[in-house]
Amino acid sequence: MIETLKVPDDCATMDEVRAGVDRTDRELVALLERRFGYMRAAARIKQERAAVRDEARKSAVIAAARSDAEARGLPSDAIADIWDRLVEASIAYEFDEWDRLRS
Repeated sequence: MIETLKVPDDCATMDEVRAGVDRTDRELVALLERRFGYMRAAARIKQERAAVRDEARKSAVIAAARSDAEARGLPSDAIADIWDRLVEASIAYEFDEWDRLRS
């Protein structure tokens, strides 16, 4: 039997909510895998290690996430905080990859 996932507004039980959260978490990790793949590509492409950290780009990415959150009615401060941590983790990963590729 294939279990169908309910959208949040159609959930009537906590089991349905938890199934949706668990599936969404797996999807988020898959998306993060793709995002970090782009960080590997950036580490490969960038010729200078100093180019890994780009504060203007970081600010733009966080501002875009905040704006998207606001448009969706989500808590924009919390989303901006999550994105700040995500971008910092991505930068750290890219530095590690940059160094690994050139060692």
